[in-house]
This record gives sequence, structure tokens and C-alpha cells, in this order.
Amino acid sequence: MKSTKFTLLLTVSLLFSENLTAQASFDWNQDLKILQKYLQSTPQKTVNSNVVNTALFFLNTPYADHTLETFDAEDLTINFRELDCLTFVENCLALSRMLRYMNSDTDHFERELRLIRYRNGIVNGYTSRLHYASDWIFDNIKKGVLEDITHALGGKNFKPNVFFMSENYQEYKQLKDNPEMVEEIKAIEQEIRGRGSYYFIPKQEINARQTLIKNGNIICFTTSVAGLDISHMGIAYRHKGQLTFIHASSTAKEVIINPKSLTDYCNKIKTITGIIVLHPSSYNPDMIDE
Repeated sequence: MKSTKFTLLLTVSLLFSENLTAQASFDWNQDLKILQKYLQSTPQKTVNSNVVNTALFFLNTPYADHTLETFDAEDLTINFRELDCLTFVENCLALSRMLRYMNSDTDHFERELRLIRYRNGIVNGYTSRLHYASDWIFDNIKKGVLEDITHALGGKNFKPNVFFMSENYQEYKQLKDNPEMVEEIKAIEQEIRGRGSYYFIPKQEINARQTLIKNGNIICFTTSVAGLDISHMGIAYRHKGQLTFIHASSTAKEVIINPKSLTDYCNKIKTITGIIVLHPSSYNPDMIDE
């Protein structure tokens, strides 16, 4: 196992150093040190257990917005030092899957992260990234990364009415001077709206379902904000006798175990309408392209 870890670290080191010119603002050496510490301190268990252990590993990591928007050209960005709610979950999933099956390939983490973050696991410009959480869920279910268990928990119909990015294109540096890309985003939004219904658990029903939510499940918070589908996400965690979640908090400015229960958090934020619950699926090697 030590030799496998060493080979993985060497591969990641070469990966980061090759991209150093294009990604000079990222401290690849620090990211490599964090990865090394993670590999040395996190035991290999089931994917669900690994997700929780990985989330706990990132506690107190600083929160930062727009870490994927640093460069004009779209490329796979690896950053363990600063996280937002989505990159936190993505890194936890990718590392957990890599940790469970790290003996298959030395560049497994990179491929896992690319698989999770991009439509069909392929980086092909800004619009290939899964910007809307409902699209991220749909694509990762199709790829075998996640399983949506919300309906089985008694969830109600939820149909995303997404248009926020195209109507607010001037707020996105990649879109504001690129009308062709805005049209691509509009087409993606239309496709999302045309899909079958998703399911969500209304926040007033979470308490009645909480015993069915397991440690390591991904929690996505549906929202009433016009044009958006999901406003936040985190990882379910039972702490001090209550169901809560671990997340990259924009309020606390770091990764935290939320001090209040999941229900209390939802009730405190008026725009949250409920939750989607996702289960990390077993590893599917056929979905990792070479």
C-alpha cells in the first residue's frame, strides 16, 4: 500500500507541475501535501464511510467562492485549500472513490473528479461543466456515481425551472462577452426543464424521514429563488445525537459541522423549500474513461 500511495502522489505531482504555467495562482505543492496527509490519515472503508471521513478531514478548510472561475480556458481545477459547497462535495466524492479503489490507476483521483464535475465526464469548454445542481445530479446518476433515494424516502414531485444563468449572464465572466455560450446555456436550461420530475422532501417533513437518512448521504437544498433549483449542498452526519450535515459554509467561511439540526437549518432559511437525498453509489469502472 505504501508503494501505491507513493506512485499516486508522484503522478499527481507530475500532473500539477505540467499545469503549473497555466495555473500559476494555484499552489500545487500545498495541494499535494494535503493529498499526502489525506492518504496517510484516512482508512479505506466503504464509499459511504469514506465520504464522511473525507468530509471530517476537510473541517476548518477555508471557504472561497469562484475557485473554478480563475482561468479563462476551462480545465480541471484541483484545489484542496479552498472550497465552496459544491467543490467540497465533489472532492469528498472523488477522494472517497479513489481511496476505495486507488489500486486501479495512479491518476484515479483526477479521472474521478473529472467524471463527477463534467457532463459525461468530458471537459469540453465552460458549458461542459455541470453548473446547475439538478443537472449535476442527473448526470451523476446516469454515470453511476450517485443514486437518488429521495422518492424512496417519501419525496414529493419537484420540477426545476432553471433560467438564472442565462438571465444573469452578465454576472458570469465567461458568459458576459460570449453570446454564443449564453445560447448554449439556454439550451441546457431548456433540456433540464424538459426532463421528468425530480423529487424532494419538503422541509416540514424532514423530521419524519430523518431516521432514513444515513451518514455520508449527499443533501441538496432546494430553493424558492427564481430561476434556481438548488442553493446549497452538504454531507449528512449524525453528531451529538442529532441529524445535521457537514458543509462548506459561506457564513462561517470554512468547512464546519453545522451546529444545528438539519431541520433547524432548513427552517431558519426562508428560501429553502426542502432537500434532495443522494446515496453515493458503488464504484463503476466502466464510467472512468481512459
